[in-house]
Amino acid sequence: MAMTKRKKIAVIGAGFSGLSAAAYLANAGFEVDVFEQHAAPGGRARQFSEAGYIFDTGPSWYWMPDVFDRFFEDLGSVTSEWYQLRLLDPAFEIVFGPRQNLIIPDDFNALRALFENTEPGAGRRLARFMEQAQFKYERAMADIIYSPGISFTELLRPPVMRAAAGFQLFSTIRRQVRKNFSHPHLTALMEFPVLFLGASAANTPALYTLMNYAGLRLGTWYPQGGFGAVAGGIARLAEQKGARIHYTSEVNSILITNGRVSGVQTHNGAFPCDGLVAAGDYRHTEQTLLPEPYRNYKTTWWDKKTFAPSCLVFYLGLRKQFPLLHHTLFFNGDLEEHVSEIYKSPVWPANPNFYVCRTSASDPTAAPPGHDNLFLLMPIAPGLPDTPGTREKYFLIMADRIQSKLGEDIRPHIDYQRSYCISDFTKDYGAFKGNAYGLANTLRQTAFLKPKIHNRKLPNLVYAGQLTVPGPGVPPPSSPERSPPQRWRNISTFGFRKHRG
Repeated sequence: MAMTKRKKIAVIGAGFSGLSAAAYLANAGFEVDVFEQHAAPGGRARQFSEAGYIFDTGPSWYWMPDVFDRFFEDLGSVTSEWYQLRLLDPAFEIVFGPRQNLIIPDDFNALRALFENTEPGAGRRLARFMEQAQFKYERAMADIIYSPGISFTELLRPPVMRAAAGFQLFSTIRRQVRKNFSHPHLTALMEFPVLFLGASAANTPALYTLMNYAGLRLGTWYPQGGFGAVAGGIARLAEQKGARIHYTSEVNSILITNGRVSGVQTHNGAFPCDGLVAAGDYRHTEQTLLPEPYRNYKTTWWDKKTFAPSCLVFYLGLRKQFPLLHHTLFFNGDLEEHVSEIYKSPVWPANPNFYVCRTSASDPTAAPPGHDNLFLLMPIAPGLPDTPGTREKYFLIMADRIQSKLGEDIRPHIDYQRSYCISDFTKDYGAFKGNAYGLANTLRQTAFLKPKIHNRKLPNLVYAGQLTVPGPGVPPPSSPERSPPQRWRNISTFGFRKHRG
């Protein structure tokens, strides 16, 4: 009896969405080839090393470990087979000014006590707030997050309808937070994840308070070896399942024959395929790789979308160790003003807030002995003019703020320094306006209102990544690549099964 020839699936991009799509598809019996323009897996979650330092290029917050666990379990494995996790306690620190800070414990009872000491009655209200956030998290993970975002009818399923009132879809994070807490330090703590979801707390649906539960109850973790270890683990699992990953192999065009994708063209030649997962930047794929008649959306459609922030990043190697936690948020500036300068009147911030990751606090392999590895990130509006002088100006501001906290200047101890900003996101990922986090998670850009995963004109082309459902995050709000990997089990069952032999 003749064996049925396996269908060939090409995947553009070895970010988390592309790698996980490849793993699911290979596990489902497809012949899978992944084409990645860079020399390493991970997309925005790549790593690079210089002068003895190892830097994650983007994501640094490992939240929602259950999402990753479910991915590995789907494929007959466990997370610990690929990398080890360390629970951070304290989870992180927020600096508001000299001797004004919140150190966030992992233990929830200790967190309630911190809230109560900051604002009488806030500890009790936090418990109630978290019960609601937990409900949203558990129902969203069970009934929404893994849906493909094809149509409104996904929200009409009985489990979703029963949970709808508890999702508070027509309220906002701002309203829910400030109904419970009034102290500015507590409201900043509860609203800060929104800064990376791509909208102000006043415009983000209250459903996203599920991120408070994810971060403050499920814990803040560190994958030993950094996010590069996570990307590497998913890549090795995909290869174990049979996928082939072609690094430094950029796709230049998508080949179309008789109204179907027939292959991809790279500088190494043409590769035929029976189906394609475009897991690079959605807009870049459509505007650059696809002929105009086959695009889902016109340029003018993208121009009207609200995009999440870009960011200015500095990677620093220091010849000395400093007493910073793994994660520190510097909220010395006016948070509302900074948010407005991102979303309402896009300009470089006058008094910015920023984030510092000291990877070497948890991972001695990230820096030479006695040295420190720092990652500085300042969110900014996409599309701003990006010049060396502007980067230097904001580096000095951030260094001064760090010095104010530590009582010592880090600048004389710099052993290695590299910056990354809007023009780099555009160059490396084809990111529209140099955005770092995809589309803003506003009500009009959530679930089925996000760009569709199916190409309407090419039946064997689907899209993955941060501009599709459920949106940015690894999972959200980690920096910068973005969709929970397991979602792509839908590809094998929904996207291509009807095209199998």
